[in-house]
Amino acid sequence: MGVISLGCAKNLVNTEQMMYLLKVAGYAVSGSISGADVVIVNTCAFIERAKTEAIETILELGSDKKEGGIKKIVVAGCLPERYRDEILDEMPEVDAILGVGSFESIVEAIETVSASSERAAFFGNINAPISEGRRIITSSRTWTYLKIAEGCDNRCAYCIIPQIRGRFRSRRIEEINNEAEELVAGGVRELILVAQDVTRYGLDNYGKYSLTGLLKSLCEIEKLKWIRLHYLYPAEIDDELVSIIAANEKIINYLDIPIQHISDGILKKMNRRGTGGEIRTLLRKLRDRIPGLVLRTSIVTGLPGEGEREFEELCQFLMDAKIERAGVFPYSPEEGTAAALMDRPDSDTAMRRAEAIEDIQAGIMDDFNRSRIGSVTTVLIEGHEADNYYGRSYAESPDVDGYIRIEHDSIDDSGFIDVRITGMENGELIGEPAARS
Repeated sequence: MGVISLGCAKNLVNTEQMMYLLKVAGYAVSGSISGADVVIVNTCAFIERAKTEAIETILELGSDKKEGGIKKIVVAGCLPERYRDEILDEMPEVDAILGVGSFESIVEAIETVSASSERAAFFGNINAPISEGRRIITSSRTWTYLKIAEGCDNRCAYCIIPQIRGRFRSRRIEEINNEAEELVAGGVRELILVAQDVTRYGLDNYGKYSLTGLLKSLCEIEKLKWIRLHYLYPAEIDDELVSIIAANEKIINYLDIPIQHISDGILKKMNRRGTGGEIRTLLRKLRDRIPGLVLRTSIVTGLPGEGEREFEELCQFLMDAKIERAGVFPYSPEEGTAAALMDRPDSDTAMRRAEAIEDIQAGIMDDFNRSRIGSVTTVLIEGHEADNYYGRSYAESPDVDGYIRIEHDSIDDSGFIDVRITGMENGELIGEPAARS
């Protein structure tokens, strides 16, 4: 059984849950697709490039299937949820599809396609309570993602997530805590809390924003060393949340806060809550109250209505704010969203502006890395290549920020060490062991 997971961390959690169900049912599960009886692709369909990646992956598998390399193809997740009829009509190589409300039907899907030549489709309620199924962790033995909620209620004009993933639903604190304790008992030392909007956590279950309560509970897990927060909606970051982040060393000083833009007019067209001035005030407050804070954000360029003035404002803001990490996306209209009804976008301009922002951010990141040379930082070791080990400090989030390369021939690669940053090569930090943390 070969498994491919595309897209975001939240999608990976669903993939890992399917893998666990398959293993319990007696199937051998692997990341290798060569010679697999069935290959499962869990897809993303958030933006155009994600759709393209998913479709190209399916077509490549179709070629392998035609040549006899694999027998069956099952496509799960966002792409079939969004394009059910198109897949069934235009991709005959696909044997079964599962929507995002049907991950728990994966064993039934495999049994169906294995016993028959008929194609199968499974589509459950995308607004159903979140599955509390167990997972096979594929990220790392020392860190993993912990999904605390599913879906989204923000309704940003450019975003299709609410239509694909459903309304916002939080898990219960006790369920999250139980999973966290099990993960930590298995050796995990860093948990990355993910949801489409972690700041909204608990509003549905408890009638109030409850992320601080969840964080307090997780911080009581003794062997858990790092808690990292991804995807905080800026308008919902309140003083209580800032205080607990600043006061508790387990909640590391790295925050992923997607702002998308800084122009008031563009933020309004995006249907984002808050203004550019409020974003500026928030970031200043965070910098003041959380020493050594590293910020990550996401930016969308080229939304219809973004003229040169709005773009220049964005560029100047980024140069002033010096946000250390950023993902930059040229706007592309997604059918079913409010933004798709706006004036036709200029895709060339959107791409050119995205590239210009990336250049700005590359300079900011290089300056940040150079500022760290000579300092000592705690690093979670993740592995080694040749004569070097590699790991991450609080300032590097997995999969998006790269690693620190540690020049040493023998390091305990199962935990944390202190590393002195000695240089930078091709944008990557280099260090050597200092004192044991």
